[in-house]
Parts: sequence; C-alpha cells; structure tokens
Amino acid sequence: MTSYFAHETAVIDDGCSIGEGTKIWHFSHIMENCIIGENCNVGQNCVVSPSVVLGKNVKVQNNVSIYSGVTCEDDVFLGPSMVFTNVTNPRSGVNRRGQYTETIVKRGASIGANATIVCGHNIGEFAFIGAGTVITKEVPNYALIVGNPGRQIGWMSEYGHRLDFNDEGNAVCPESQDRYTLMNNSVRKTDLK
Repeated sequence: MTSYFAHETAVIDDGCSIGEGTKIWHFSHIMENCIIGENCNVGQNCVVSPSVVLGKNVKVQNNVSIYSGVTCEDDVFLGPSMVFTNVTNPRSGVNRRGQYTETIVKRGASIGANATIVCGHNIGEFAFIGAGTVITKEVPNYALIVGNPGRQIGWMSEYGHRLDFNDEGNAVCPESQDRYTLMNNSVRKTDLK
C-alpha cells in the first residue's frame, strides 16, 4: 500500500520515490526517477520531468512545468502556471538532451503565478518572485523580485511580508515579530523574537 495519494488520472513513471503524505492530482505526470519528499502537493495538469528533486512540503500549483535539472528544497511554493526552463539556447532541430542547466530553488522560496525561471539562475532562501516575473539572474536570500526582466524592489520576511529597514539596517516582520538585519546588500534573520 502506498503512503501517498495519486489521483486515478495521474501518471507516475518507474523509479520514482514519493514521500508519505504527498498528493498528486488530476492529469499530472511524474516522470522517471523523480524524488518527491513528504507532504508535497502537486496540483492538476503538472509535469515533473525526469530526475527532478522536490524536498518536503513543496506546493506545486496547477499547470506547472518542472523540467529536468531543477531541485526545489523544503517548503518551496510554485504558483499556478509558472515554468522552469532547462536549456539556454533551445532549437527544435538540435538535440540538447543531457545538456540541461541546473537550477536550485532554496528553502522557503515562493514563485508567483506565470513566472518564468530561466535555467541556471538559483533562487535564494525565502525569496519571493512576483507573478509574471522573468528571472534572468541569481536571486539573493529574502529578495523580492518583480517584472520582466526581474528586478529587486525589496526584501521579504520568512512569513511573506515586505521588510521595512530603518537607518540602522534593522526590520521586524509584522506577523512573526522576527528581526532581520540588512548589511552589505544581504539580509539575515538576527533572532527568533
């Protein structure tokens, strides 16, 4: 008996490892040799290409394509219809299988609906990518990125609130009361309350 749920229309290829409590919904295809952690949710009409790795508690919304070469760490959120690429210069007449560029989405990051992540550009911990954004460069931890091409307009807390730093470079999340410090264009959490 499996320890995860897969809708009867979902297709799961051989060689996959799927964690306890994970749910895979209508018309989604989990291709060979994928690793999906515990308590993940893969929405309807998603494609998870061969050898993709998803950590624990990853939320994949409807119509998402996750191509080979992508790794999502724990607690990542992938918004509806967002997409990853895996080849920087695709051509129909040129076979570049096996030349996939890797992309890592680090712990706690959120990627909004209809965003595109151009391969080879990692997304930092707890970064927040706005809806429709096109990522064409590395994204720092806690960064808030919007637009096409994506540009940083601020910083986000681990609870998903925009951080307002004072003149000393300190900010407090309004929900969690966690404290953050901005120094040398880098944010870190300074204490837990």
